[in-house]
Amino acid sequence: MTAEVGAPAPGFTLRDQFNHPVSLADFAGRRNVLVVFYPAAFTRVCQGELGAIQARLDRLQNDDVQVLGVSVDSPYAHRVWAEQQGFTFPLLSDFWPHGAVAEAYGCFDAVRGKATRGSYLVDRAGIVRWQVVHDVEARDVDGYLTALAGI
Repeated sequence: MTAEVGAPAPGFTLRDQFNHPVSLADFAGRRNVLVVFYPAAFTRVCQGELGAIQARLDRLQNDDVQVLGVSVDSPYAHRVWAEQQGFTFPLLSDFWPHGAVAEAYGCFDAVRGKATRGSYLVDRAGIVRWQVVHDVEARDVDGYLTALAGI
């Protein structure tokens, strides 16, 4: 199963950088969710992408939208990275079973053992309304803003 536009998003519960469980279902009926998979913490391109999200978080996350970053890194690595970089949105650990959520969304690279750069906008009803997946190329925050304007 993959997360296709117009289909229900795969549900998940993952641990954030504070080791607290966060579920997609937590936002059902209340907020749209921008799920942003990234390959690894402490890497240049991922740091740039998440830094761009943080820089425009006032436009990306609000009472209507929640941003969730997801990688196969542990919650403990996420905490250190979030503190170093000033990331204030949840970074979720798809650590075990290794990459299971990224695989359910169709953006897990089994050869490298990590997520590709997949982003999914899930509406309040749990339906995928927009997606973009890149292997190496960085995503543009303006694409997120355009997708959010259309929901």
